[in-house]
Amino acid sequence: MSNLRALTPRNTPVQKRALERRAQILDVTAVLLEEVGQDDLTTILVAKRAGISVGTLYHYFPNKYAILYALAEHWLGEIDRVLRELELERVESLSLKRFVDKAVDQLLQVYTHQRGLLPLVQAMFGVPELKDLDAAHDELIISAMARMFARMEVAERPSELSRLGRAFLEVNHALLLVVVNQNKVDSLKTLADLKYLSLSLLERAKSQF
Repeated sequence: MSNLRALTPRNTPVQKRALERRAQILDVTAVLLEEVGQDDLTTILVAKRAGISVGTLYHYFPNKYAILYALAEHWLGEIDRVLRELELERVESLSLKRFVDKAVDQLLQVYTHQRGLLPLVQAMFGVPELKDLDAAHDELIISAMARMFARMEVAERPSELSRLGRAFLEVNHALLLVVVNQNKVDSLKTLADLKYLSLSLLERAKSQF
């Protein structure tokens, strides 16, 4: 991650109070992302909402992109945790439908829990300082899914497993962002559509294996 050194906090907090302050800054930023979006987000606005001075904020993060970077890193960490938990299960013993239900539902929890997710994802895609995290997000999901697809004998060739992993990523990432921003009735319908598409993808691949 080429920009990591420039974007990480100048002083890594070690005391409990400092860690709590850092977490507060990230929480405030997530809420503000929902309210004003990435373009209008400023360190002054974050500091004011957090009840601290801009100087204190800079003790933790040198600029707003460093805050967004840390927020996105945390989100990727949660995705990684969920995928690792899923890989620890005996996925080869699951039906494709059961696997899709578990995978989509667990990813949905991570997408739902992260406030300000849509503008954060847009920043990961469009802001040069966060581009490496966008790539890391894609690779994280593609590689994990490819490993599980291999265990479930959905496909065999690495190139095909990777292709299926990317297809699963693209469909789920796009529609999960829709699900978490819809009303309850529509979100349930979209979630059902997502699971149907994901299952169809895997069933078609397995039938050709």
